[in-house]
Amino acid sequence: MKITRTILCVFASVLISSAAWAFQPDKDDKMQLGVAEAIVSLKETDPGMQKFFDESAGYAVFPTVGKGGIGIGGARGKGLVIVNDQVDGTTTLTQVTVGFQLGGQTYSEFIFFKDQTALDQFRRGNFEMGAQASAVAATAGASADANYDKGVAIFTNVKGGLMYEATIAGQKFKYKPVAKAAE
Repeated sequence: MKITRTILCVFASVLISSAAWAFQPDKDDKMQLGVAEAIVSLKETDPGMQKFFDESAGYAVFPTVGKGGIGIGGARGKGLVIVNDQVDGTTTLTQVTVGFQLGGQTYSEFIFFKDQTALDQFRRGNFEMGAQASAVAATAGASADANYDKGVAIFTNVKGGLMYEATIAGQKFKYKPVAKAAE
């Protein structure tokens, strides 16, 4: 545990000292460090993703989503909503799947909000994406042809595991704003 914290602190120091990264995590916040690590991994996988970070009204990052199932399955993850390079709120993803599936995996998920309207809709809470919404698997060059659909663009970056599936699923999200410090 001590080694993990040391590695996270070193990682955070590198991120904080780099002017190339707009979102600078609090080095004492494990969730913020996880979000920063997921962002770095996504940008390493596809440097073209930078345009979504630059042009969106905000974005949600779920650094680790765990997914599994045998016939009926589900996924769950916790993350942060980032607006103007600051933590705007916390968010939770829940998914239930039905269909042929076997296995488990972990991945990171990113939701980019094209404009203030899409961001505000997410912030209202109980935001849902139906089975027809699709995420783009992050690979080199995946961002080149990716577009927003109904104001959002969704990307996933597989971290590990193996999952066979042909399922119908929807994702539900909860949002909670962070308390702002008195100015």
